[in-house]
Amino acid sequence: MARIAGVDLPKDKRVEIALTYIYGIAKPSSNKILKKASINKDTKVNKLTEAEVVRIRDIIEQEFKVEGDLRRDVATNIKRLMDIGSYRGLRHRKSLPVHGQRTHTNARTRKGPRRAIIGKKKEKE
Repeated sequence: MARIAGVDLPKDKRVEIALTYIYGIAKPSSNKILKKASINKDTKVNKLTEAEVVRIRDIIEQEFKVEGDLRRDVATNIKRLMDIGSYRGLRHRKSLPVHGQRTHTNARTRKGPRRAIIGKKKEKE
């Protein structure tokens, strides 16, 4: 099993897809990594040699910010927005959608489950 950036890559998947299990790497950056390492993207992870894994690991360490470092940067950016009191920071603080989406309906993922309003029940006949 290949372990890159602290993540165990799934054995039976293609390398192109398996690299996307690392936080901060999506398909386009996965393809760039494989092109630099000169590895076929259709290769399964369990067919990779140790040298190929090392090449991938080196490229990721040198050119990409992934996993813990990236998570820390994102968290500090959000904290900075909240500290300076920007509009986006206030939306983060209130746990509302940040990018201008409507909240009258929808936004349940961000707002959480509905709170029941007292006295608003369906009356039975």
